[in-house]
Amino acid sequence: MIDPFGRTISYLRVSVTDRCDLRCVYCMSEDMTFLPKADVLTLEELDRLCAAFIRLGTTKIRITGGEPLVRRGVMALFDSLGARLGAGLAELTVTTNGSQLTKYATGLRAAGVKRLNVSLDTLSPEKFTAITRWGKLDKTLEGIFAAKAAGLAIKINAVAMKDVNEDEFDSMLAWCGAHGFDLCLIETMPMGDIDGDRTEQYLPLSVVRARLRKTWTLEDTDYQTGGPARYFTVAETGRRVGFITPMTHNFCESCNRVRLTCTGTLYMCLGQDDAADFRRPLRAGASDDELDAAIIAAIARKPKGHDFVIDRRENKPSVARHMSLTGG
Repeated sequence: MIDPFGRTISYLRVSVTDRCDLRCVYCMSEDMTFLPKADVLTLEELDRLCAAFIRLGTTKIRITGGEPLVRRGVMALFDSLGARLGAGLAELTVTTNGSQLTKYATGLRAAGVKRLNVSLDTLSPEKFTAITRWGKLDKTLEGIFAAKAAGLAIKINAVAMKDVNEDEFDSMLAWCGAHGFDLCLIETMPMGDIDGDRTEQYLPLSVVRARLRKTWTLEDTDYQTGGPARYFTVAETGRRVGFITPMTHNFCESCNRVRLTCTGTLYMCLGQDDAADFRRPLRAGASDDELDAAIIAAIARKPKGHDFVIDRRENKPSVARHMSLTGG
């Protein structure tokens, strides 16, 4: 699959649910209204769409949410996709908040998942509860170490927030190094109404990187995972730190991915509203050839880049839908 700008689209991120057992302040409001069950694709429908993308050249699939592991029966999807590893699919990964990993880590590894991303914005129990509203740090840490024990490689994802966790990145880098984890820092993105002023959260990662260099030796590396992060090797620990900077540095020139929501909506760009509906043709009995043609037509509409902007004059998101709907 080649988009209008010559980029090969080989990476599909699949949101299997918009639901989550946390309510992180940068992601969603506390009083969320979730999708009715009838609007959400069955796991079999999601599997069929994933199979179509693999036929057309997708080599990496990341399962996301909401929190993907709260979806009932989701391991059946992991098992089905895992059976395609080596037969078109090269990598199957997951992004999770870690709350369900004590239950599912072993099963994920058995399905063929070799690495995962865990969202963890702080190592302070009090801050963790404040950021997630409902979460308990101990539960997430138990999940992380269960995943490590199961043999999964772990990357910690942390959203950088001004005056919230910006004083913790040195200690988080040290903690990740001690336990053999990579760390990826992410700028907050203007998506969805969160019942708060997102402009007050925004912290440029150029500032964070400069601060880290006062303590750590960050060495250039060509390491990539297929996503938008720019990585450095931390000489003192031997692990990596990545920076995802949609606001301070537009990384769209090398974009290789599209996002499928749990409703069967394909977003060709996280920061644009143009989308293609696959639920309707799926439920109307579309053939494999018709699905393939619809996917190719959607890829032909992929834009050059996103329109994210932090507007300090108007406190409203650049994109109305929540990240939990699109898939993190």
